[in-house]
Order: sequence, then structure tokens, then C-alpha cells
Amino acid sequence: MTAKERGSLGSVCIQTQCEHLGDTGCTLGHAKPLSCKLYPLAFDPKTEVFYFDSDCPLMPQYQLELQHPGSDASSHFAAMNAELHALKKSDRKFLNANYQVDSDYFDLHPLQTKTMLKD
Repeated sequence: MTAKERGSLGSVCIQTQCEHLGDTGCTLGHAKPLSCKLYPLAFDPKTEVFYFDSDCPLMPQYQLELQHPGSDASSHFAAMNAELHALKKSDRKFLNANYQVDSDYFDLHPLQTKTMLKD
């Protein structure tokens, strides 16, 4: 979790049963932590490259939608890019730790030519 999220969300962990996972998905709605919002993407802060979880069944559609401005995938990518860009300055420790967990837990593959958008 980011430094800002640590005090308010309790236990959120992809490696065990998350206490916020209900019968129909996440019970936190828009208040979910950035790590969860980012999924199915992962971000390597050293190379500034986005990856995706190859086990996510939505990835083929997500990658197609990235080619269309205004699509759900393009909006998601832009929002995540903005949040991660801000964290590069304020909480790089989180970015490094989050990528380590993602790369240990998921089968990651590079997202088609998507790198972090520059300032």
C-alpha cells in the first residue's frame, strides 16, 4: 500500500484472502488501494514499463481498447499513469515494493509498447 493508504485500509493482500473481498468482488469500491486499482497491470518503476498479468482473461480486450482514446482501458491506463507518475516523486518505495510483489505473484508480460507517459 502507499504511505497514504497504510493507515486507513487494514489488511489488503493478494497472497491470502483479502478481508475486503465480498461475494461480488471488492467491497471497497472506489476506495480500493492503488495496487488493486492498477490490476491487471503492473508497473516497473526502474524501466517505467507497464506489464500485465497474462492470466487475466480481460487482457486481450484491454489491449485492443488501448488503441482507442476514450475507451475504458485508455481511461484506466491514463488514470493509473497519472497516479504512478505522482508516486515516483512521493513514494518510490511503494512503487518498488509493489512491482516486486506483482512480479513474484503474477505471470507478467510487457504491455504492448506502453511505457509511462512523460511530464
